[in-house]
Amino acid sequence: MKLITAKLVSLLPKKEKIGALASYQVCQQQYQIKVLEVTVYTTLVEVYQIDEQPIYPLPKLTVRLYHDARVAEVCASQQLAYIKAKYDYPNGKMLQKDEKHQLNQFLSDWLTFCLKNGISQEPIFLEKN
Repeated sequence: MKLITAKLVSLLPKKEKIGALASYQVCQQQYQIKVLEVTVYTTLVEVYQIDEQPIYPLPKLTVRLYHDARVAEVCASQQLAYIKAKYDYPNGKMLQKDEKHQLNQFLSDWLTFCLKNGISQEPIFLEKN
């Protein structure tokens, strides 16, 4: 999860305030990161793909960054308002046993894709650990 934090911090809007937005164009697709909440120890952001006429449901993740621990985790996704660490399988929504891990991995892959292939209106600087 620390790797996710470094990637996400690099893509966050430069002014970390509620409502701040960063937009990226990647391979004919548009992605945005919106700051939803800022506290002393955490920042809550929404990471999503946008399309004027989507053919299928587009990814949308709510992610909490923990500043002191330097980690990030997916808190919500699509119609899931809360994501448990593990699920019994089978379950009513047919979620995978490791749904949270898979969503965090998806976020990591998505952020890597944006960093490697994206075009931003502002310069992106990778944070070195």
